[in-house]
Amino acid sequence: MARIRIATAALVTRGEGDELEVLVVRRNPTLRFFGGYWAFPGGVVDAADGDGDPDADEAHRRCALRELLEEVGFDPDGIGAAAPGLRERLVGRSTEAAAAREYRAALDALGSEPLGGATPFARLTTPPFAPVLYRTTFVHVVADRGFTPDVVEGELIDGGFERPGALLDSWRRGERLIAPPVVFMLEHLMRLGLEGFMAEIGAIARSLEEGALHPIRNVPGVIMAPLATRTLPPATTTNAYVVGEDRLFVVDPAPEDATELARLEDLIDGRCSGGAEVVGVLLTHHHPDHVGGAERIAARYDAPVLAHEETLARLRARPAGFGVANARALGDGVALPLGVAPDGTPGWTLTAHFTPGHAPGHLAFRESRYGAVLAGDLVSTVSTIVIDPPEGHLATYLESLGKMRDTMGPGEVLHPAHGPVAAEGRRVLERYIEHRARREESLVAALANGLTDETALVARVYADVDERLLPIAARSLRAGLEKLADEARAVETAPARWAPAGG
Repeated sequence: MARIRIATAALVTRGEGDELEVLVVRRNPTLRFFGGYWAFPGGVVDAADGDGDPDADEAHRRCALRELLEEVGFDPDGIGAAAPGLRERLVGRSTEAAAAREYRAALDALGSEPLGGATPFARLTTPPFAPVLYRTTFVHVVADRGFTPDVVEGELIDGGFERPGALLDSWRRGERLIAPPVVFMLEHLMRLGLEGFMAEIGAIARSLEEGALHPIRNVPGVIMAPLATRTLPPATTTNAYVVGEDRLFVVDPAPEDATELARLEDLIDGRCSGGAEVVGVLLTHHHPDHVGGAERIAARYDAPVLAHEETLARLRARPAGFGVANARALGDGVALPLGVAPDGTPGWTLTAHFTPGHAPGHLAFRESRYGAVLAGDLVSTVSTIVIDPPEGHLATYLESLGKMRDTMGPGEVLHPAHGPVAAEGRRVLERYIEHRARREESLVAALANGLTDETALVARVYADVDERLLPIAARSLRAGLEKLADEARAVETAPARWAPAGG
């Protein structure tokens, strides 16, 4: 079950009307959570911020001002000035907890707790696609024109005030990654103006907390929709994607559950009400946790289903068949037209890449403007991918990993079917290849040391895996053994018993 952490994000504004600016900071690319993204300042609520309730408004107000002192030197209540060296102690990882208590004590000493006019205004919880979720309360703080942020390099590497429209334009041009909740906030701020935003955003955010799909966009034109499916643990959701602006492709409409599908339909309907049209349903492969809603979505929007011919053959061979008359095979290298990109660039496309190994007909998709890759089950960011013979083939899978790695450049975002996106997609693919190489080295060593039975081999080679997942790991072990056999490096001497070739 995912852990929920209570966090605060500060929307710091200065100026009014057309002169309105917001404070954004760039997170260090080494961080696991939104590394390299531009975001609002903030952090996890400390025990010292609350009075027994870390999610109370007062706790978030204190957390917002403490984090602003730490991250950008913003100190409207003068606490840092009254306690020399406090900011440095907040920044220091080894002294941060004690410094948070010191900050609270200094705040209490003020008596009235002015808290810089900090005003909580909305709450958002990370959708359940990651092991750690954040329930974040957003707090509005007004800064004077004369304040200049001072970022101390560490968790952050840059920061400053910018106009919301300029921030969004730079995001649409692909010049920077902006955290999806911040994109969401900035777009509503641009649409409503500050006064209208403060009046309405709380209710808009509550609709997401009550079940509407978050408009998660890590790159423009690609919406991620994590939906509950019957998938393999530790994952509990599969990411469907809606790609395009005027011409929409729905990728892997995954759930069978009618309630989950209705959430996806509400998201798509919202896009179509603005003039967009669904022109195709794309499937990465045939596994049930990727295709559960394909027939219903195709029928609802009168759109063809496009998938590799191997995928379509397996779907049609199911006992219930595949009730889509308008289904067409999609080959390697086919570029599907998306129209005009979000920044106005013409000739925007989504290209299919044949990436078998996990499944015989597996496809990944790469969009042309921002280099985003929709990877299906080529990778997961919450676990490794199971290669299950005879359908799965490890050597082929490794070739597919290398193929997609070579399509990606620095800073291009990988969108998996399970788990959050990876801002440095090429690195993730490289790590997957390296991980599989280490597993193979461990398997070869175990065989050389006299382990022969598959049960004993999986216990040795996958000793770092949760015991409950060992039956799944056993299938990947079998794929590794068959790869060694194909390369004449191992031989199956009896059912489920192995030895080094020539040993």
